[in-house]
Amino acid sequence: MTPSPSSGDDTLAWGVLADMTARRLEAAGIDNAAAEARWMVEVASGMHTGGLAAEHDLPATVGGVKRVESMVDRRRAGEPLQYVLGEWSFRTLDLMVDPRVLIPRPETEQVVQRALDELAKLCPPGSGRAPVVVDLGTGSGAIALSVAAERSDAVVVATDVSGDALAVAAANLAGLGTAGGGVTLVSGSWFGALEANHAHLAGSVDLVISNPPYIADHEQLPAEVINHEPVGALVSGPTGTEAVDEIVGGAGEWLRVGGVLVVEIAPHQADHVVSLAGRVGFDGAHVADDLAGRARTLVARWPGHRPHPDR
Repeated sequence: MTPSPSSGDDTLAWGVLADMTARRLEAAGIDNAAAEARWMVEVASGMHTGGLAAEHDLPATVGGVKRVESMVDRRRAGEPLQYVLGEWSFRTLDLMVDPRVLIPRPETEQVVQRALDELAKLCPPGSGRAPVVVDLGTGSGAIALSVAAERSDAVVVATDVSGDALAVAAANLAGLGTAGGGVTLVSGSWFGALEANHAHLAGSVDLVISNPPYIADHEQLPAEVINHEPVGALVSGPTGTEAVDEIVGGAGEWLRVGGVLVVEIAPHQADHVVSLAGRVGFDGAHVADDLAGRARTLVARWPGHRPHPDR
């Protein structure tokens, strides 16, 4: 019988603990058990990412063993790995994540890349002008902090209606250090947060970016998602486009001439959002694919005028 880490044996090597943990996860039917076990041990031990190979034979601490066992129990109960670990990588950042915020996903990393590419066209690095970026519904801060980390000259305003989410974003902002000096967190719903706190930005924003909720009420989600992640960050309403519609419809009031809107959407919403963007006055609206070839990112440029109401 495989011994349980709950024995608290402080002579157990970290590598042996990782092997035992992998077997327990595999027995619970968890895919990629060996990798998950390695990550759990690295987090519990305080090792840097990939550090287990170098410290494989060092003795595990009692506290570390107990923490790994707690992680295993939570994971076997169906909790997402990212929440179990309490952290997750996103582009260049290691972010704190917990059930107060949506888990950052690879698709959103690509949305950020699209946004950074557009920002580089508008305000080339070293041009001497600080670009103004607004991240609506920031959640963990993944998007806003990535922009700040990768465009150190940017002024970034990140909003969220959830106080819990803003608390997580604030913790991640603190961890960003000096790179976060240009980031401001603001409470409020979509553009209402700007109206209440940053009305002076109207007509001067270079980039509005958002990963809003875009799931409809009737759509089915995996149990690991719907049972653990914040519903308000996932489900928008009866159609799934309520939040997207509000963002696309309101962005023109805030963007400068030539400014860009970048929004993550569900693939089946592509035709709808491109049509809407055109109707409210955007030029060149299109939806870019993600790495899996699925329509994922609305990109639209603001020409500086509203269409005639009869258009």
